[in-house]
Amino acid sequence: MPIRRVLVANRGEIALRVIRACRDLGIEAIQAHSSADADTLPVQLADASVEIGGPQAAESYLRGDAIIEAAMRMGADAIHPGYGFLSENAVFSDACAAAGLIFIGPTGAVIDMMGDKAAARSLARKAGVPVTPGSREPVANYDAAREVAREVGYPLLIKASAGGGGRGMRVVETEDKLRETLESAAREAEVAFGDGGVYIEKYLSDVRHVEVQVFGDGKKTLHFGERDCSVQRRHQKLVEESPSPALTQKLREEMAAAACALGDQVGYEGAGTVEFIVDAETQCFYFIEMNTRIQVEHPVTEEVTGHDLVKWQIQHAGGEAVDLHQADIGIDGHAIECRINAEDPDRGFLPKPGTIETFVVPTGPGIRVDTHVFPGYKLPPYYDSLLAKVIARGRNREEALARMRRALGEMKVEGVPTTIGFHQKLLADPAFLEGRVHTRYLREEMYAGHPMQQML
Repeated sequence: MPIRRVLVANRGEIALRVIRACRDLGIEAIQAHSSADADTLPVQLADASVEIGGPQAAESYLRGDAIIEAAMRMGADAIHPGYGFLSENAVFSDACAAAGLIFIGPTGAVIDMMGDKAAARSLARKAGVPVTPGSREPVANYDAAREVAREVGYPLLIKASAGGGGRGMRVVETEDKLRETLESAAREAEVAFGDGGVYIEKYLSDVRHVEVQVFGDGKKTLHFGERDCSVQRRHQKLVEESPSPALTQKLREEMAAAACALGDQVGYEGAGTVEFIVDAETQCFYFIEMNTRIQVEHPVTEEVTGHDLVKWQIQHAGGEAVDLHQADIGIDGHAIECRINAEDPDRGFLPKPGTIETFVVPTGPGIRVDTHVFPGYKLPPYYDSLLAKVIARGRNREEALARMRRALGEMKVEGVPTTIGFHQKLLADPAFLEGRVHTRYLREEMYAGHPMQQML
C-alpha cells in the first residue's frame, strides 16, 4: 500500500536524510528521538516528533517495542531504521510486520540469513561468489579453530558471526596466539551483538575493501556500481569513493555480477551492499559480507548514478514497482566522501563530545554536505561522533579531489576536535592520489613510525 507517514527510527544525519526523502515524495515524517536528541535538527524539521526513551541507545533507539508503540500511536504506516541501531535486526523487522507496519528494509528472514556471516558465506558459495578460504560454520571451540587454522594456514582472521564494524575481529599470526585471541574475539562479539559465535578466514594482507551497491525487488537484483572503502582505521571506514580507482573494467563487471547473483539467491528486496576484499595486484576478489540496509557512504553512489537510493527504498516498501533496468543505471564522473568526525586524529582518533561553537559548511560546484549539525549544537556522548559527510563530485577523479580539497579548506568547525586536518593530509598523500592504498595503509605506511601508529 502507498506509504503516508514514516516514523524515522534513527538520529543524526541519516534521520535528516530520510526526512528529506519523505518530503520529496509528499510523505509525512515523524522523528523518533531519545531525551538527549529533543532539540536536534531532525526533530525540528520533521512533521512531528515523539520521544521514545532515555539518552542511552539501549533506552531508546534500540528499544524495538518503544519504537513500534510510538509508530502506532502517531499513526505511521512505516518505519525507516536508517543504518546502525535496529536496521539489521531480524526480530525488529518481523515485529514491525506483526504490528501491521511496513519495515523499510528486507524481511526478517533475509536479514537473518545475511546477518549470520558464516551462513552468508555458505549462501555466497551457492551463488557462485568467491569467498576467502576458512570455516564453513562458526567454530565451536579451540580444537575446531585449530583444525581450520591448519587447513588454511596463518595468518588468520577471526570474525564475529553476528556483526561487523570491526568488533569481534582479530588477526592471529601464529598458533600460540590462537586460543587467547579466539576467546577475546568471542567475548567482544558476545558483548557487542549478544552472540559470541565466530568464524575463521584466511587473512589476506594489502587488500582493498570494495563494495557493490545493490537494489532488489525480490525477483531481480540491480547494481549501482561499486565504492572503494579502503582508507580505514581499526576496520572503520574514513573515506569512500566511486568508482574504485583500482579495478579493471573486467573485474568491475565480475564483482557486480557476483553481487547481483547473491541478491538473486536470497530474493533480496530493497537497498543493500555486498562487500568484498580485492587483491588489486592479482585482480582476485572475495566476498566478506552483505549489509542489509542503506550505508553511511550511499551518497557517493547517488552522486555518480543520479539515483536517490533512499527514495527508492521508501517507494519499493510502499509497493511501487522498481521501474528500472540495469541498462538505465550508468556511472557518470567520480565522487569522494570524507567522514568528518568529532575525533582527535593525533590521539588515535579519540572521540570528544562538546558544544559546536562555529560550524561553516562548504558549498559551490560539485559539493554536497550531509549533516545534522548547527552552531550551538551539543554533541552528546552517547552515540557516534559523526558530524558531517562531505561529498565532492567531478567529471573525473582529479576534479573530484580538487573540489574536495577546496571544500575541506572552506569548512570550519570550532568547539570540538575534528578529522578535517587528517583528510587534508590524506588528500596530499602520493599513494592515495595514485590509488595505491589498502586497508592497512594508514597503520603500516602513512603513519609508520608515528607515535599514533599502534592506535590505528
